[in-house]
Amino acid sequence: MEIQKFNYDNAIVRNFIWATIIWGAVAIIVGLLIALQLAFPAFNLGLEFTSFGRVRPVHTNAVIFAFIGNAMFAGVYHSMQRVLKARMFNDLLSKINFWGWQLIIVLAAVSLLAGFTTGKEYAELEWPIDILIALIWVVFGWNMIGTIIKRRVKHIYVAVWWYLATFIGVAVLHIVNSLEIPISLFKSYPIYAGAQDAVVQWWYGHNAVAFFLTTPWLGIMYYYLPKASERPIYSYQLSIVHFWALIFIYMWSGPHHLLYQALPDWVQALGVTFSIMLIAPSWGGMINGFLTLRGAWDKVRDSAALKFMVVAITAYGMATFEGPMMSLKSVNAISHFTDWTIAHTHIAGMGWNGGLIFGMLYWLVPKLFRTKLYSEKLANMHFWIATLGILLFAIPLYWAGITQWLMLREYNSDGMLAYPGFIETSARLFPMYVFRIVGGVLFLLGFLMFLFNMVKTIKIGNLVKNEAAEAPALVNNEKRNVEKESVHRWLERRSVRFAILVFVALVVGGMVEIIPMMKVDSNIPKISTVTPYTPLELTGRDLYISNGCYNCHSQQVRPLRHETDRYGEYSKIGEFVYDHPFQWGSRRTGPDLARAGYIGSSTYKTAIWHYNHFLKPAEITPLSMMPAYAWLIENDANLSTLPAKIRAMQLLGVPYPADYDKIAMDDYTKQAKQIVTELKVSGVNVKETSEVVAMIAYLHKLGRDIAPATNKTKK
Repeated sequence: MEIQKFNYDNAIVRNFIWATIIWGAVAIIVGLLIALQLAFPAFNLGLEFTSFGRVRPVHTNAVIFAFIGNAMFAGVYHSMQRVLKARMFNDLLSKINFWGWQLIIVLAAVSLLAGFTTGKEYAELEWPIDILIALIWVVFGWNMIGTIIKRRVKHIYVAVWWYLATFIGVAVLHIVNSLEIPISLFKSYPIYAGAQDAVVQWWYGHNAVAFFLTTPWLGIMYYYLPKASERPIYSYQLSIVHFWALIFIYMWSGPHHLLYQALPDWVQALGVTFSIMLIAPSWGGMINGFLTLRGAWDKVRDSAALKFMVVAITAYGMATFEGPMMSLKSVNAISHFTDWTIAHTHIAGMGWNGGLIFGMLYWLVPKLFRTKLYSEKLANMHFWIATLGILLFAIPLYWAGITQWLMLREYNSDGMLAYPGFIETSARLFPMYVFRIVGGVLFLLGFLMFLFNMVKTIKIGNLVKNEAAEAPALVNNEKRNVEKESVHRWLERRSVRFAILVFVALVVGGMVEIIPMMKVDSNIPKISTVTPYTPLELTGRDLYISNGCYNCHSQQVRPLRHETDRYGEYSKIGEFVYDHPFQWGSRRTGPDLARAGYIGSSTYKTAIWHYNHFLKPAEITPLSMMPAYAWLIENDANLSTLPAKIRAMQLLGVPYPADYDKIAMDDYTKQAKQIVTELKVSGVNVKETSEVVAMIAYLHKLGRDIAPATNKTKK
C-alpha cells in the first residue's frame, strides 16, 4: 500500500483564530454598549452613527459573522484536514476565504453605522456586500469540496457531513433571500413584498441560526469533544438519524416567527408542526454529546475546555427545547415581541456557540502551537465568570419578557386596559436591564481573561505552519459489499451523491412554503383601499429603515384582545402588498406603529408631536428610552435616487402611473409643503427637503389606508 506524505496548513487556522479573538472582543463590547443604551439613553451619545438603531445590527452581525463565523472557519479548516487526511485543496483559496471574510466584516460595520441597511434581520447588508458574501462562500465551498474529493480516507466522517450541509444550506438561504433590485451602490429593494418577504426572511432568519450557528458547530462538537475527552462518539447510528432528520426538518420551521400575524394559517401550521418535531433530532445530538463523556467526567472536573463544552451542549439542549415550545401559539402569544426572545437567543449564542468556541480554542491553541495552555487556573476562572454572566444576562430578560406581557394584557375592573400606553411597561423593565448590563460586564471580563490566556499561550508556543503528515493513498473504486457495508456507509464513500441528497433534503421545506406564497391573488388578496406610498412617504420609509427604527418598533397588530384594544384593528395580509421590505418587526422596545396614522385614535400623533418627539423624546414621553434624532431635522433627504426608486417599484409591480418617475419630485414637494405648513403654524420652520418631513409623512401613512373614510379625506 502506497504511503503518501503531505503537510497540513496550520497557518490558515492560526489566522482565523486571531480573527476570532479580535472580533469577539469587538462584538462583546458593542453588545455591552447597546445594553447600556437600553437602560441609559445617554449612551447613544446624541450621534447619528452611535444610536441604538444603527449599533444594534452591528452587534448581531459582529457576533454571528465575525466572532462565530471566524471561529467556525478555524474549526472547519483544522478538523477537516485531519479527518480527510489531506491538506486543504488550494492555499490561495484559503487565503481568499480569510481576507475576503475580514473585508466583509469591515464593510458590514462601516455600512451599517452609516445607515446602509436592507432592514431584514441577520440579512441587513446591502447588495454589493451580499454579492461579495456569495463569492467568498463559493470560495469556501470550492476549497471544502476539493478537499473532500482528494481525501485519503474512504468514508466521510460525521463532522464533514455537517460542514457540507452548512455550505449548501447557507448558499441556498443567502441567494434566495438576497434577491433584490439595486437602486444605487448603497440602496436596493427586495423583490418580495409584505407577507412574501416575511416568509422568505424568516425562512432565512430561522435557518441562518440552523445552518450557520448550529450545523457547523455540531460538526465541530463531533470532532473536538471526542478529542478533548479522549472518548469515541457514543453512537454512529444516532449521528446518522440526528443529521438527516435535523437538516430536513429545520427548513420547514421558519414561519413560527410569524404566528398570529398576517400570514395564511396553513403556513403558520406547518411552522408549528415542524418546530415541535425538531425537538427529537436536536436532543439526539445533545444526547450523543453527553454520552460521549461517559467515563470521562473526572477530566471535565479539571479541564476548562471540557467544562465549556458541557455548558455548550447543555445550552444547546435548553435552546432546542425552548424554541419549539415558543412555537406553540399559546406560548408564542407571550414570548413574541418581548425580551423573552432576546434571552432565548443569547442562551444559544453565549452558551452554545460561545461555549464551544472557548472549549475548542482552549484545547486547540495549545495543540496547534505545541505547548501547554498558559494558565488552566485562569481558564477555569473564565469558565465560572462567563457562566455566571450568562445567567445574570438571561434570567432577568426572561423575567422582563413575562413582566411586560402580563402588564400589556392586564385589564382593570371596568374592563379597560390597566396600562393603555406602552411606556409603563418599558419603565418597569429598568432593573432587569441593569442586571443585563452586569451579566454583560462579567461575560466581557471573562473574555478578556480568555484573550490574555490565548495571547500568552501563543507567545510561548511554536506554530508549525506546514505540519508534516502521511497516510495511505485512497483506493475507493470497489462496489458495495451488501453483507459488510450499510447503505449509509456506502453513501459516505460517494461524496457527490451524498451532497445531492443533502441539497434535496434542504430545499424541500422552503419550496413547499415559499412558492405558493408567490401567488398574490390566492394567498394574498388585495385590499382596494390600500394605495402605494407617495414619493415623500417612500422616502420617509427608507429613512425609517436606515435609522434602524425596526429594531424597536413592530408594524403588526396581532388578533389578540389587548393588542387590538391598544393599537386598533388587527393587521390584514393585503395591507402590505407594496412593502419592500416588510416591517413587521421582532421586538417591541417601543409601541407598535401599524396604526400610527389613524386620525382621532389614541395612536395618532400630529406633525408637531412627531417633530418634538424626534428632537427631545424624554420630554415628550417621560421615562422613554428612545434616543434623540436631531439629525433628522438638520439633514436633507437624498432625493437624487427618487426617480430610480419609483422605476424599481414599478418593476416590482407597484401600480404607479406610466412615466410617474418624471413627476415624482413634484408630488414630493406638494405633500412636503403641507407638512411644512402644519409645522409652521406650531411655530417650527423646516425645509421641505428635511428628513423629518419625510419621516412624519411615512408615520402618518401607517394604517390609514384601512381606516374609516373620514381619515382618507384628511390625508
